[in-house]
Amino acid sequence: MKLNDTQIKQLDEEGWVFLPDCFSAEEVAVLKSEAEGIYAEDRPEIWRETSGAPRTAFAAHTYNEAFGILGRHPRLIEPLEQVFGEQVYMHQFKINAKASFTGDVWQWHQDYGTWARDDGMPEPRAMNISVFLDEVYPFNGPLMLIPRSHRHGVLDAGHDTSTTSYPLWTLDNEAVTKLVDEGGLIAPTGKPGGVLMFHGNLVHGSAGNITPFPRKIVYLTLNAVSNHIRTPTREEWIAHQDFTPIESCDDDALLRFAKAYQHAAE
Repeated sequence: MKLNDTQIKQLDEEGWVFLPDCFSAEEVAVLKSEAEGIYAEDRPEIWRETSGAPRTAFAAHTYNEAFGILGRHPRLIEPLEQVFGEQVYMHQFKINAKASFTGDVWQWHQDYGTWARDDGMPEPRAMNISVFLDEVYPFNGPLMLIPRSHRHGVLDAGHDTSTTSYPLWTLDNEAVTKLVDEGGLIAPTGKPGGVLMFHGNLVHGSAGNITPFPRKIVYLTLNAVSNHIRTPTREEWIAHQDFTPIESCDDDALLRFAKAYQHAAE
């Protein structure tokens, strides 16, 4: 799958692009079921809110077959190879949850700020690809983006280790206010199977979820191979140190897995 000229222009100018209906209901159903199973496990890769609800599951592509397929899927890999002009590897893979009623906030931040400070990534030539597993509504903690904020480069940030269960390099209120005054604020929503791509320097965050509607999103951070991290400080399952280029699987691989999964359950 390739991005068209309009999508590439939006990604460059606005810092984000949304692709609805990228994965079928059948493909998403098996991923959603597998995600619930992963959240029930007791593994160091699974981080939880203070309430005990799941917050994020790192590196699921390394220990789960369905997410292993997703991590090699051509609908996600090919657009990034197109944008970067070279092969990519998996810098980070996580399944973020906003559990109903208890999902906590993600503070305002830039992802590349963390990749540079904590992992030694030379340039912002990595990108987040987000796959919606649940319907993302305006009211259940959607990701909020500040368009064009990626054009400011890496901004000053403080290391917040107390607001939530996840340490993050965050922006202060004054900086966010100025960026919103300039670029506005959007919150892409859509059905399960939609895909959101956004630049590593795009400022984003999300509010808590106090609704009955859970919100699970898979995040693949794909990095240009030549831009591999130099000085990692985090666990390997958070910032991967295998820089092998990803070889895409067949486009129907996830669908075939879903059909086999369904057959085994009958």
